[in-house]
Amino acid sequence: MTRQKILITGASSGLGAGMARQFAGKGRDLALCARRIDRLGALKTELSQQYPNIKIAVAALDVNDHEQVPKVFAELSDELGGIDRIIVNAGIGKGAPLGSGKLWANKATIETNLVAALVQIETALEMFKKAGCGHLVLISSVLGAKGVPGVKAAYAASKAGVRSLGESLRAEYPRGPITISVIEPGYIESEMTARAASTLFLVDNETGVRAIVNAIEREPGRAAVPWWPWAPLVQLMRLLPPPLTKRFA
Repeated sequence: MTRQKILITGASSGLGAGMARQFAGKGRDLALCARRIDRLGALKTELSQQYPNIKIAVAALDVNDHEQVPKVFAELSDELGGIDRIIVNAGIGKGAPLGSGKLWANKATIETNLVAALVQIETALEMFKKAGCGHLVLISSVLGAKGVPGVKAAYAASKAGVRSLGESLRAEYPRGPITISVIEPGYIESEMTARAASTLFLVDNETGVRAIVNAIEREPGRAAVPWWPWAPLVQLMRLLPPPLTKRFA
């Protein structure tokens, strides 16, 4: 099944913008939202010039403004004439070691990456139930497979929560018509990984995003990307004693 009309949150930069470019190249219509409307406008101009036959709708959205999420999703859906796939991608990489006195950073990460994701999930499911079908994609992380120490502790916890929500939904909708995919990217070049302490197995943005988009198109229940080396590494991470996970933080 071709999902022609795709909504992506957090689409102004990084993986979100990269996915928008990849899907535009496939001829898909796009609904893009993020806080930075100026960047979205520039991205829309870029993609409209390259791919004049696709429809692109953009809207400003802070996913932490929970009341705005259903309103913006509905507006974008109306502009495109429906949405076939929603990619819950918006997130941040703030964080500090637990107990370091920087609760605000860890709280912001949990609220944006998990609580706001839940709001997007609820909104997406309501839309898909009304439409009769849809593909919900949750962008988690390989770090959601195991708790990690240091600055990534809250981030890993938030992505583990996203993964768990996805697993619950896969049990809820085992045969459709709503399909659930949890995508777990490894280290892919972006604004977020530019600030990361570890760049273990880092791949460039284009390569990483292509792997994400290819996985999304297959509509798996769950996928670590790029498959090599992250699929086997995720399995290894689950078996490692906690102190050894520091290498991945």
